[in-house]
Amino acid sequence: MKVRIFVTYKQSVFDPQGETIKDAIHALGHQGVTGVTVGKFFDVTFAPETTDVEAAVQAIADQLLVNFNMETYTYQVMEEK
Repeated sequence: MKVRIFVTYKQSVFDPQGETIKDAIHALGHQGVTGVTVGKFFDVTFAPETTDVEAAVQAIADQLLVNFNMETYTYQVMEEK
């Protein structure tokens, strides 16, 4: 099974890279863009015998991938085998 974990800044945290990209988009003439959020994703592949993928994803995000002071995460199952 393949799971994609998305990590982004919390809404209350200023995203300087997203703001810079938004300004560049405005410079290109696309004034209708009101916000850009920058994030990252991780594709994690689990062995077929993994029984509790949801718990594994939560543990991986909590212990390694996410700084909970500034970030949050969601995940999506990409492939099931």
